[in-house]
Amino acid sequence: MRKISIITITYNAEKFLERTIQSILAQTCQDFEYIIVDGKSKDGTLAIAQKYQERINILVSEPDKGLYDAMNKGQQLANGDFVWFMNAGDEINDIHAVEQIYQQIDDDTDVLYGDSYFVDDLGNIQGLRSEVTPHRLPHHLTWQDMNLGMLVCHQAFIASKRVAPLYWQENLSADIDWEIECLKKAKGIVLLNFVVAKYLTGGISNKQLKRSLIDRYKVLQKHFGVLGAIGSHLLILVRGVFLMLRKGGKYW
Repeated sequence: MRKISIITITYNAEKFLERTIQSILAQTCQDFEYIIVDGKSKDGTLAIAQKYQERINILVSEPDKGLYDAMNKGQQLANGDFVWFMNAGDEINDIHAVEQIYQQIDDDTDVLYGDSYFVDDLGNIQGLRSEVTPHRLPHHLTWQDMNLGMLVCHQAFIASKRVAPLYWQENLSADIDWEIECLKKAKGIVLLNFVVAKYLTGGISNKQLKRSLIDRYKVLQKHFGVLGAIGSHLLILVRGVFLMLRKGGKYW
């Protein structure tokens, strides 16, 4: 059986990390590798991770150059055939998820993807991503479907290491680029028919929105060309305005 490495990136996340760890260790199938990469947290994050050290295969705590540097470290440490990032504050939604994912993997499988819930700081569900955003999940996902941005939540995207590149470390939209690169190389792409993850809102791209938008343009330009990137961003803008008007000023 091809194995999964689940990777958690964390930094000063003592409020959120434990629920992430517990959602992973509660899985009915524990036949996976679990890796935590901590950026030398200054709060109680590392102590929380160390509580579960017997069930964590690799625990690293050292300074890094940011989120995607840490994710690259985690991916390079992974011994499994697949990598699945479940960062601090995020959760696997269902205790049977790993078991169900293994049932969908064959020799040709390179990507598995599904839906996710948005959750707030307390872990309360705010909505299903495919319902409260314009991102509808296609039954047959291709890299061209990513022309309007992050179609699949990163926490609900599992990729084989044979197609997964390292992250574009300096780009705040590196997760979009990573998913596109995986999909371009993937042989078998599988839609999971259950909600895969709970995603904690308010990540780095939301906190540095202006730079994130510029970086997203760079990613789309890389894959779709200048005209394609400009056209995509015009559509994203129109769609976002329409959705906010419809929802009374709130994007999701």
